[in-house]
Amino acid sequence: MKKITYLWAVIAALLLTGCDDDNTEVVEVEKAVVTTDTKTQVVEVEKTVVVTDTVTEIKTVEVPVVVEVPAGGANNMQVGTRPDFLVQDMDEGELKDKLAQCANGPFYKTDFSIGHRGAPMQFPEHTKESYLAAAKMGAGILECDVTFTKDKELVCRHSQCDLHTTTNILETDLAEKCSIPFVPADPDNGVVAQAKCCTSDITLAEFKTLEGKMDASNPNGTTVAEYMNGTSNWRTDLYASRGTLMTHAESIDLFKALGVKMTPELKSPSVTMPFDGFSQQDYAQKMIDEYKAAGVEPKHVWAQSFNRDDINYWIAQNPEFGAQAVYLDDRYDAQNVENEQGVTAQQLVNNPELLVPTMAELAADGVKIIAPPMWVLVTEENGEMVPSAYAKAAREAGLGIITWTLERSGHLTEGGGWYYQSVNGAHRGDSMINNDGDTFKLLDVLAKDVGVMGVFSDWPATTTYYASCMGMPASI
Repeated sequence: MKKITYLWAVIAALLLTGCDDDNTEVVEVEKAVVTTDTKTQVVEVEKTVVVTDTVTEIKTVEVPVVVEVPAGGANNMQVGTRPDFLVQDMDEGELKDKLAQCANGPFYKTDFSIGHRGAPMQFPEHTKESYLAAAKMGAGILECDVTFTKDKELVCRHSQCDLHTTTNILETDLAEKCSIPFVPADPDNGVVAQAKCCTSDITLAEFKTLEGKMDASNPNGTTVAEYMNGTSNWRTDLYASRGTLMTHAESIDLFKALGVKMTPELKSPSVTMPFDGFSQQDYAQKMIDEYKAAGVEPKHVWAQSFNRDDINYWIAQNPEFGAQAVYLDDRYDAQNVENEQGVTAQQLVNNPELLVPTMAELAADGVKIIAPPMWVLVTEENGEMVPSAYAKAAREAGLGIITWTLERSGHLTEGGGWYYQSVNGAHRGDSMINNDGDTFKLLDVLAKDVGVMGVFSDWPATTTYYASCMGMPASI
């Protein structure tokens, strides 16, 4: 098939229309345009001129066309009713007006929205069901917290020893293999219930027989059933009937199928390392190797750890993945515990030059992204919520920032607790948090003033709604 210029196609068409032959006609066929999530894309539309005479010849002309696509129009997400509920609960003002105008979308997948363990506000964390829900809400990145089993296989769990609160292990025969089998509470003598079940207590095959549940326990439980029935009243057990546990490799396959990116966190082992010859570096390397084996591009993976040695190892030994490794920053907390001068975590956040290592030293070591909790990044100043000294120091050092965790505090009428401590009056000034709508108030400051790259959320629909409404980049 020959390609001719559009000009020649038009000339040919005009000449042919001048003929008297009833068998001659010009037909224009347009090929459908397929767009991606980006707002503007240059695509090629093929226009075909069909000439019918004694001989039929088909010639194709390729014409570049600029197609304007509404943000998210090619990839609608399901944010449900909660974001709108939060908007309606907000204090009156420009931010509320802006967000209210976006009630009907369109909503699209964005890397600003990170599914923290999936969508654990309502689904059992680190389960297939939780991940599917988060992806449908538009989370462009999903998290698998990585730990290992007795036979040193990698699985998705927030802690190596949380099976007694996140699975049904205590109801199974595997309960006898727990590090601490269930001990009922003795309320009369003030004794709380005990249990400790670790992934390292059981093999991968045994792990896969378990079912996920909402992460909770009742310390006053005198039976296994009572102990397991501890879900907070602002969460729900409605979707906890079949939590499908996942290996790390399975999570990679699922995330690839869902078209989302990945942020695994290498969890601190609860056992002494090396574990049966399995060293910390073996552990860190095995996690990266599973991405390599699955053919995942390093730019689609943000490996995380609170252990700076893990970050340094990835930077040195796996530079393609280390380039966007995320240092989960707890320097403020660790130094507060170790400090003999009585310097508080809040004082360290407000005076980041006291942090060891400094922001500049982290950057010099090759760290490019840090991730502290939300409260570390904001403070109250003259009745306004503003970036903290910590946040300013991080940006001045050229560090990218990710933060955690939105939608994990329950109702905000009482100030939001730990995640909001720097703006709820616990440290300084008056509380700036008094209703659930203040979720968006904090999110707006984090996005616009602090300039975070992304926000972990227990209900990614909220961050997706905000990012879509503000025209933030779609996930591609």
